[in-house]
Amino acid sequence: MDQKVLVLNGDYTAITLCSVQKAFVLLYLDKAELIANKEGAFLRTVSKAFPKPSIIKLQRYVRVPYKGIALSRHNIMKRDNFECQYCGSTKNLTLDHVMPRSRGGDSSWGNLLTACARCNHAKGHKTPEEAGLIVRQKPKKPTLASFLKLSAGTIDQTWHAYLNN
Repeated sequence: MDQKVLVLNGDYTAITLCSVQKAFVLLYLDKAELIANKEGAFLRTVSKAFPKPSIIKLQRYVRVPYKGIALSRHNIMKRDNFECQYCGSTKNLTLDHVMPRSRGGDSSWGNLLTACARCNHAKGHKTPEEAGLIVRQKPKKPTLASFLKLSAGTIDQTWHAYLNN
């Protein structure tokens, strides 16, 4: 029951993930409709069996004020898969400014990445090119769909059509 359910807005755009329990309550109260269920998985009561939801769609369109994904240490590390973007290490992770702050670099999605302490120290107040380091993946702001994929952990195959938009 710790699996996630993809929640679609009334226009079939992905807006969030919720627990199976929350999805079942929304379905039971007719606030959502079942779009896809887990094959062969059921929620059982004493006398009934209900299909276990994988994707639900809200009955009504809900205006969601999109504020973007918060720029935080955890979200940057999540975006970078908790790996150093220079050497691939998963130990002693820190944040690194690609363009150092001492040289006018800002704290933004496009300038911050995850680095291990060793690579960050070796880079110092230089750019990666000046330090002889290669950035594995150029830092950029994640989209809501890509962040939902990261947050879900394991992704149900039926989600791909709604998360690739």
